[in-house]
Amino acid sequence: MSEVKTFRHGIHPPEHKELTASRPIERIKFPDQVVLPLSQHIGAPSRPVVKAGDKVFRGQVIAEAGGFVSVPLHSSVTGTVVGIEKRHHPNGSLAECIVIEVDHTSAQTLYDGHELDWENMDTAQLLEAVRQGGFVGLGGAAFPTHVKLAVPEGKRAQWLLLNGCECEPYLTSDHRIMLEWADSIILGVKIMSRILGTEKAFIAVENNKWDAIKLLRDRIPADMPCELVPLETKYPQGAEKMLITAVLKQEVPSGKLPIDVHVVVQNVGTAAGIGDYFAFGQPLIERVVTVTGPGIVRPTTLLAPTGMSLAKIIEYCGGLTDDAREILFGGPMMGTPQQFMDVPILKGTSGIVVLTEGQLQERREYPCIRCSACLDACPVYLNPSALGALARSAKYDDMLNYHIMDCMECGSCSYVCPSNIPLVQRFRVAKGLLREKQAREKVT
Repeated sequence: MSEVKTFRHGIHPPEHKELTASRPIERIKFPDQVVLPLSQHIGAPSRPVVKAGDKVFRGQVIAEAGGFVSVPLHSSVTGTVVGIEKRHHPNGSLAECIVIEVDHTSAQTLYDGHELDWENMDTAQLLEAVRQGGFVGLGGAAFPTHVKLAVPEGKRAQWLLLNGCECEPYLTSDHRIMLEWADSIILGVKIMSRILGTEKAFIAVENNKWDAIKLLRDRIPADMPCELVPLETKYPQGAEKMLITAVLKQEVPSGKLPIDVHVVVQNVGTAAGIGDYFAFGQPLIERVVTVTGPGIVRPTTLLAPTGMSLAKIIEYCGGLTDDAREILFGGPMMGTPQQFMDVPILKGTSGIVVLTEGQLQERREYPCIRCSACLDACPVYLNPSALGALARSAKYDDMLNYHIMDCMECGSCSYVCPSNIPLVQRFRVAKGLLREKQAREKVT
């Protein structure tokens, strides 16, 4: 067995993956309506090209990219556009959305499904195809995939690193994708490697998924420059910078990106989606979602159309338990609590975690005891204790001297703090205020 690699620091929260790790992917039945926000990714929102009353088909473009850092939006169903209006967004805002009433008499086949001859396409054509497919990172960040694959002038991509860690507790959607869609992942790796011109690809998987490690290792062709790398199960192993350090022993400098050390990181779900797109023409119109936690009656791994409401998904999974108290989009470490049940799942929604009252007991905050547990946990070697003291005193400018902008908000410091200090929450506020100040200074 290969050496199990890792990075320094980090934490080991309980995994809770047994609820769904062995549950095969189920396709959920189509709802009566989908709500598709124009903003589903980092960058500029998409611009609608349809209007109320238009008939649309599954996989049809309904909004064009709003800029380079943006992607087209496709209809996830065949139906009729009933409006373009503001609806609740998972980020807590009211956002412009295309609302489509589903045609239940339709077979819901693809609008323009066909194989793409990727082997006879040049780099520019491959990159444009990925853009047209509407792909964003499916690990949660939802950064437009074609932007990541477009190597800037003067840079080079030596390695493609595929992220199959899924280090957040509870989430198992990537695990199921690796087990059930391995061939699609391999095809996606081949296509992305071709676009980037990389020397070698690595598929990194935490060692709590040995079944996926064995399966993928067996599926990698002997003549393909690709290596399966087992990693220690640890949080946040799946963060880009931690992954690069673990696999390649390289450190991404402060303020730099993975491409500055000749690496491009993509999620296994993104690779599988790209593989399927080139195999039979399906753009990003559905995704695998882990619906789990002690507050859901039937934890399930779902294949659901984008735009389906949280309420319909919860209903399909048997509803909530009597003691359910909080619903997160994403995992418990970095997920976003939801206020409304009518919010839709997005391209980047990897999981829905329902927590119970017993898990949400309010804890009293105590003064910092200088124990250094947060320093030992921080994966990017910051001093959360000092940063927390500055944040509490609203000395936000001073936090820049302690490299607050390098904080990736993983929550490891808050998790280990014996004084229950909400460090990561204070850091998010501080970073937001600092960004606002920097933006104002640019304008003036």
